[in-house]
Amino acid sequence: MEQLDLLKMKYQSVLNTITQKGVRLKHLHIEGGKLFIQGAAPSEQAKNDVWNQIKLVDANYSADLICDISIDPSLAPPAPEQTTYTVVAGDSLWKIAANKLGNGALYPKIIAANPDRLKDEKSVIHPGDVLIIPSA
Repeated sequence: MEQLDLLKMKYQSVLNTITQKGVRLKHLHIEGGKLFIQGAAPSEQAKNDVWNQIKLVDANYSADLICDISIDPSLAPPAPEQTTYTVVAGDSLWKIAANKLGNGALYPKIIAANPDRLKDEKSVIHPGDVLIIPSA
């Protein structure tokens, strides 16, 4: 087997992590007898996940691997759109959660999405209040 193939097999879990974490691979080749991986990650967390996987494969990775991963926030998936709901007479957080999230028991998600307006389940809501509704 060729050196590139051997090193790709050794670091296959790293290459899988790169794909799973949305890292855009720019280069993957042999350079100076080492596997050279270069790419751009959508976040610091994605970059750290790749490095953690490298260390799991081989704590002494510097013997056969060069990895250069930068961070490019434009690669991150777009944030989910926020929806809002205007409270009407007779509403409760449970009722809003049931209608908007499909389950009344999910009302704590509405509280968490509105920390400036709601403190806990005893917070009072009034007709005309506009609440952020998180994704379910």
